[in-house]
Amino acid sequence: MYVPPANRVNDRGQIVGFMANHGFATVISHDQTGLTANHLPVLWNEDKTEWGTLRSHMARANSQWRHFNAGEEVLCIFHGPHAYISPSWYVMQHTVPTWNYATVHAYGIPKVMDEPALRQVVYDTTEKYESGMPHPWVIPLTEQEIAQMLKAIVGFSIEITRVDAKFKLGQNRSEEDQEKMLRQLAESADLGSVELAKFIHAQKNL
Repeated sequence: MYVPPANRVNDRGQIVGFMANHGFATVISHDQTGLTANHLPVLWNEDKTEWGTLRSHMARANSQWRHFNAGEEVLCIFHGPHAYISPSWYVMQHTVPTWNYATVHAYGIPKVMDEPALRQVVYDTTEKYESGMPHPWVIPLTEQEIAQMLKAIVGFSIEITRVDAKFKLGQNRSEEDQEKMLRQLAESADLGSVELAKFIHAQKNL
């Protein structure tokens, strides 16, 4: 990924926090037939490694998991908010439109899990996303039903070996231009623009 110096993020806390908070990711791998990409809920976990470990699962009928036995590197892309930026929002308008966004690319070697670890991924994923619900759902399945369900999916982990983090948020513009951009994003009818404004505000308050 091309990352100009002004847009590069090196702070570990920011990077791992981003992965934890934007967990619906794109997992890209390859084999002799070419590239494959799937979109999956991915959990980030702290451990004793530099960048932590990712965990996820997919349908057994999805052939991508078979790539993971080759010991080849995969790429996991975590997507943040993004939006179109109009030159009309700037004081100096003699420029071109652009797109601002935040993303983290995490690389590592995947490993297929055994059944106990897969079961834990299912439980942990459910707990993460149900915890914010007004009335969290609790798995009502019997042990036999859970065992049957687990046979239909495959779990995997990725020990992260390297990351690229890019927050393209208008850092190359003047303070006045950045403030006008933020105001336009926040007042937009586009939900993605509003989310980007909130994200930029959060970065400024770190």
